[in-house]
Amino acid sequence: MSITEDQARKVAHLARIAVDEDALPALARELDSILQFMDQLNEVDVEGIEPMTGVTPMRLKRREDVVSSGGMADRILSNAPDAREGFFAVPKVVE
Repeated sequence: MSITEDQARKVAHLARIAVDEDALPALARELDSILQFMDQLNEVDVEGIEPMTGVTPMRLKRREDVVSSGGMADRILSNAPDAREGFFAVPKVVE
């Protein structure tokens, strides 16, 4: 499958990427090489191979789900650039 300049232009438009007309041939070649690599990957036999999320098997660290009041508002607000009366202070954005 070969990507044409018109198809590369359409992909750039759909991705909301501004591409100069003189850069379209290079973009088309790059997209074409990506699709060729994907075709190569489709040729690999993965029958019987379990999907994995990482290269080493790991279990997620879990903690007990306990409801608490938090009790650390002062610590959290100490990181804020501006805090007033126990709340984050932000600039007014609506008139």
